[in-house]
Amino acid sequence: MASQEIENLVQALAKLPGLGPRSARRAVLYLLKRPETAMKPILAAMERVDERLVTCGICGNVDTQDPCQICSDPRRDEKSLCVVEEVSDLWALDKSRLFPGKFHVLGGKLSALDGVRPEDIGIDTLIRRVEAGGIDEVVLAMNATLEGQTTAHYIAERLENYPIRLSQLSHGIPVGGELDYLDEGTLAQALRSRRPVNQD
Repeated sequence: MASQEIENLVQALAKLPGLGPRSARRAVLYLLKRPETAMKPILAAMERVDERLVTCGICGNVDTQDPCQICSDPRRDEKSLCVVEEVSDLWALDKSRLFPGKFHVLGGKLSALDGVRPEDIGIDTLIRRVEAGGIDEVVLAMNATLEGQTTAHYIAERLENYPIRLSQLSHGIPVGGELDYLDEGTLAQALRSRRPVNQD
């Protein structure tokens, strides 16, 4: 039987997405057997991130600098903006390297059941970014869930009077699917097949 400190570590790791008690126990044993090559480098990396972690004041991404690396990158297309629900969605799309523009993280999705209203997520900051000018296209990259599509519809209505091209990801994404679980090929097809929101 392990000491209470080790059990506390197992329990803490078991709270992470994708890790249950068994996987967490295996991960802890791996770290304990390799303190110099695994545990200490992970601890040092986590401490560095913890000291510098910030939310980007422009797009809502999390990074160790503000503005984040994406918003600071002069090679990005300033005129294209991709709207996502969460940072994990931004990272999934950015990893595909298929969207050359910038991003906007809402930090959630509309949900009547959970009491999430438009003012509770970053819709107003999105509208202000569009109003500031310089954006030609907004891509709505919401998850293919009821709440995600409700959010996309609401944003489309709020943006319909602005002189921008409004599109959303193709629904080759499975219904109920979430972006951070999709492979790069599926994401690539969804981005290439995006379609205008308000056209039949």
